[in-house]
Amino acid sequence: MAEPSSAGPVALRTSPLSHLEERMRAAAVTGARGVTLTELPFLTMVNVRVGPASEAADRLGRAVGAPLPRRCGDTGAHGHRTVLWLGPDEWLVLSRDDPGALTEGLRGALGGAAGSVVDVSANRTTLELSGPSAREVLEKGCPLDLHPRAFGPGRAVSTTVGPVPVLLWQTADTPAYRLLPRSSYADYLARWLIDAMSEYGRPALPAEREG
Repeated sequence: MAEPSSAGPVALRTSPLSHLEERMRAAAVTGARGVTLTELPFLTMVNVRVGPASEAADRLGRAVGAPLPRRCGDTGAHGHRTVLWLGPDEWLVLSRDDPGALTEGLRGALGGAAGSVVDVSANRTTLELSGPSAREVLEKGCPLDLHPRAFGPGRAVSTTVGPVPVLLWQTADTPAYRLLPRSSYADYLARWLIDAMSEYGRPALPAEREG
């Protein structure tokens, strides 16, 4: 007879939107008016603050593999790492790296310079909205001009979708977007997007087909 384990209960890691996984899957629309919504949980996110013209900023860029973007909306990318501009002296590094290892490496690059490197992976989750109707879904509640002439792949800004503050990053011209809300707002945002997607599962009205 096996001896009972003396180990305590094991905590299972749960994403902020695991309870809505089936609803998001059921909300997917295929075809010419297609749009899908999925959560990309547990991405590593590291907040970096440093003087943009400093040697430390250059060292951090080399450590990431891409220069820290200098203008609002710009991003930098190297392999599986992406850097989003948050402010004149603030960036968010997104990666699949181990959070501790990436944070430690970036802190080493910062050295003794003024600034900070903080693992904020638990602060946000990531939603991916993609498909031919993705832009139209976002336009129901986002104040940005999302037309390709103004916003396209590689652009990322802080904005709102519905009433929820997000980082909005267009990753492809499919179009495909990643939305990064605070974890506490993720449930509301996902339900808002599911509702906004619902009309695309029905046949387009004549005026929509003509447009």
